[in-house]
Amino acid sequence: MGRRITAQEAHRRMEENADYILLDVRSMDEFRQQRIKGAKLIPVDELAARASKELPDKGAQILVYCQSGMRASNAAKILARMGYTNVFNFGGIMNWPYGTVSL
Repeated sequence: MGRRITAQEAHRRMEENADYILLDVRSMDEFRQQRIKGAKLIPVDELAARASKELPDKGAQILVYCQSGMRASNAAKILARMGYTNVFNFGGIMNWPYGTVSL
């Protein structure tokens, strides 16, 4: 079902290991306004349809976030049901203290 980790743990994983996918599951509008640098956008309501093609490695480390945490939790469950084995939900960008970018 994906493991819940803190923003601090997600940041540590990103600094220590270049081999991860940073997945933003919010809307395109939210993504344009503010995102974590390097994030890939797949809105949660499109995840089941797009994951197999866009996230082909089911063993890859996937770090998932949304705005407040609810969609990230749902996304982690969807990915787990699809057979992804290394999914970490670190909640919402609103609790991310490490800087963001916008378009």
